[in-house]
Amino acid sequence: MRFTLVDKVVELEPGRRIVAIKNLSLAEEYLADHFPGFPVMPGVFMLEAMTQASAWLIRAGEDFANSQVTLKEARNVKYASFVEPGQTLTITAEVISQDEHTTKLKAQGMVGDVQTVSGRLVLERYNLADADPTKEVTDGVVRHKMRELFALLWRPTAVVAS
Repeated sequence: MRFTLVDKVVELEPGRRIVAIKNLSLAEEYLADHFPGFPVMPGVFMLEAMTQASAWLIRAGEDFANSQVTLKEARNVKYASFVEPGQTLTITAEVISQDEHTTKLKAQGMVGDVQTVSGRLVLERYNLADADPTKEVTDGVVRHKMRELFALLWRPTAVVAS
């Protein structure tokens, strides 16, 4: 099962910085178990939200060149507060550096002015065809699907010239 933990991209500087939001609803099925009587977003999902926002930043920055953008390392992850139903987690991720296959980022999650999570992430980017040339079609399908989903998440407002 896969959870989509980014509802909207609100700011984007491709290859540099992203700001995304996750509106936590009581309808999130995992809240029934985490925790009964005190529903809060699991820490691993806060980390996953930072990872997903970071992956969108990478994809947008390289025009969806790689079908796979996955978490390789999470360092110095610190949890400071809970995210409860009805609250909005605002995720910010910034590229620190990147090489041919990896991108290092610093990321944080905030609810209003309160930091809930922060950490340093290393994401790896690649195509399945890099290891198996017969997967080239699969890479194309995945890239196409990611572009479609991103078009729903990122809808920049037009700037009207005065």
